[in-house]
Amino acid sequence: MHGSGYAPPSPQPPSTGVLVVLRVLFVAVALLSIGFLAWVAPLRAAIVTRRRAEWLFFAGSVLVLCVSFALLSTDNTKDFSTPNGNAGMIILLLNAVVCAGYYLQADIRHFSHLRQAHAGHLSMMPGYASYARPVPPPFTATSTPGLPQPPYVPAPMPPTAVPPTALPSTAVPPPPVPAPQQRPVPRHIDQVRAELDELSDYLRKHDGREGGR
Repeated sequence: MHGSGYAPPSPQPPSTGVLVVLRVLFVAVALLSIGFLAWVAPLRAAIVTRRRAEWLFFAGSVLVLCVSFALLSTDNTKDFSTPNGNAGMIILLLNAVVCAGYYLQADIRHFSHLRQAHAGHLSMMPGYASYARPVPPPFTATSTPGLPQPPYVPAPMPPTAVPPTALPSTAVPPPPVPAPQQRPVPRHIDQVRAELDELSDYLRKHDGREGGR
């Protein structure tokens, strides 16, 4: 009826600083103990990785340690100067070096794969993209590094002038300007003009009579 759902998330590996401290500690225990505690490093790798190869290597390191102890036990000198003593010390020191190197290689490989699996599981989870970090805008010559930049707003285009010839033919013509009206001549001016005309006629007749005499 229902699907299997999402797979459980893989365990998140410890921080890099914690892993470095643990690696230095286990390598120091294997080397500073002159190989007597070399088996501690492969035991740590076997417990962390839970792989069959690491458990077999741990069993082999314990077996080599037992062989070394057996050779050293047959030497009755204080400085292990007999052939059995020398062989036992060489095997003990080589076992310490091999155990420390194998532990580092197995531990680094295991936690590297664990980080990759954890990152791949997070990328497949729904909603993981919403928590992704936003990509900063590309740096331009006018931007200042480290300061937030305002969003780019395009400048408005200037209005283009329409030529007179582009106006539609249905444009309304301007109204005609009315002609200035002439002021009416006053009546008294006409009367004065008529009187002057009569006076000029009278003078003209009067001059004609005197000439006839």
